[in-house]
Amino acid sequence: MNILKIAGKFLDQPVLVAKFQKTVPYILTGGAGIYTYNEVKNAPQNKKQKTAIRLGTTMAFTVASAIAAPKITDKLFRAEKNFDKDILKNKILSPKKIKRLYETMDRDSFNKLIPEPENITSKEIFSEIGRLSLFGLIPVIGGITGGILGDKLAKENSKEKLADKIKEGAYQYLANIFLCNIGAGAALGIMEKLNIRSKTPRALAMIGGIITTGVIGGSAIANIIGEKIINPIFKSKAEFTPRHPEALDIGLHTDDIATVAVMSGLKWIEPALPLMYAVSGYRAGIGYRNSKEKCNEM
Repeated sequence: MNILKIAGKFLDQPVLVAKFQKTVPYILTGGAGIYTYNEVKNAPQNKKQKTAIRLGTTMAFTVASAIAAPKITDKLFRAEKNFDKDILKNKILSPKKIKRLYETMDRDSFNKLIPEPENITSKEIFSEIGRLSLFGLIPVIGGITGGILGDKLAKENSKEKLADKIKEGAYQYLANIFLCNIGAGAALGIMEKLNIRSKTPRALAMIGGIITTGVIGGSAIANIIGEKIINPIFKSKAEFTPRHPEALDIGLHTDDIATVAVMSGLKWIEPALPLMYAVSGYRAGIGYRNSKEKCNEM
């Protein structure tokens, strides 16, 4: 049993996944609180109160929606958590213990203890794309809602700011979430048609699909929607500035790698999705548009 196999089995232990899932809301809430505190602390004295109101409200809605997203999607898509209650009572196994059990137990018994990742079938692809896309949409909507309410409470709402939030929300969702899921799902569908079952080629194909439809196509489509639809609807007088990918946007595509892992059957990745999607929700909530100065004015 090689090191990667041991690491995969260690991380995919049902008891470990369940514990991680329970800690994510605390990590998310604590991180949001620290970030908001630092932003308020560094704001000019005459803007501290409004900054606290705007960011606090935006963060509260973003975090709440990100925490609720797994429960909502599980309910709508009837996802079942196949955690054995007896296994959950056990202690987390160390990598050394896992290796020893692998060498001494028969494979069926060992895989009952820590199930093998399962490839989703062609029939499950569209359902999984829909589930993960809704999962990512909820925090984006939550962030926009919190941002709008925060502006109103701070009495700094305007058509331009509202338009920026909707445009950034469209960018985050299309470029960083939805179209990436479509690309991964389409590539996975092709692999299924070709009857390619090996996980490495399937994962590489999904990453290729993500780059083609999300990273490249999603940004262009979101900018077209922002310029041709969103700006005219809100009658924004501000000159349209295309949203360009930045370092953090590229970093956000780690959630696409997580999508590949989820579609490949790795269970330990999914509890981390709220942490990743919350960043997209927050950026939509502040209406981020490639300008640090403008972002701070929001």
